[in-house]
Amino acid sequence: MRPRPEFEDLFVEEYPHVVRTVFLVLQDEGRAEEVTQDAFVQLLRHWSKVRDYDRPGAWVRRVAIRLAVRTARREQRQAAMLARLRPQQVQELPVFPIAPETMAAIRALPVKERVVVVLHYFEDRPVEQIADLLDCTKSAVKMRLSRARHHLADLLGEEVSSHVG
Repeated sequence: MRPRPEFEDLFVEEYPHVVRTVFLVLQDEGRAEEVTQDAFVQLLRHWSKVRDYDRPGAWVRRVAIRLAVRTARREQRQAAMLARLRPQQVQELPVFPIAPETMAAIRALPVKERVVVVLHYFEDRPVEQIADLLDCTKSAVKMRLSRARHHLADLLGEEVSSHVG
């Protein structure tokens, strides 16, 4: 059975943006595509309900971010276990034009901070929209952004201003 045209239109419009967001969280193009596809499969399963939402694209993005966070946490646990067995090799991925030092610093952030950095600085989303996507308060987003900016400043040897918003 073929999906409805409105689903296909949403898929064509949103898929590249969702993959990019998930990639910046997971730092792996293949896993980003898998997670994004899983999110769109969930969207298709719930399409009869979600298609009536004001922003079905936000729904699938929220699902993809949650899946990415779960994946990142699982992989962090696995990496910690593997690190005990052998040194971890980190590979730089030249998928997006981001300086290697910046990418390494973003990779070093806790996953919740990494998500808000990706959404705010790479997708240029306002705090309110990030809070909506992550299903949290604006103050929680601002707190994560502030912490992330301080962590990034420490990692990159730069100063940070106190304004987030």
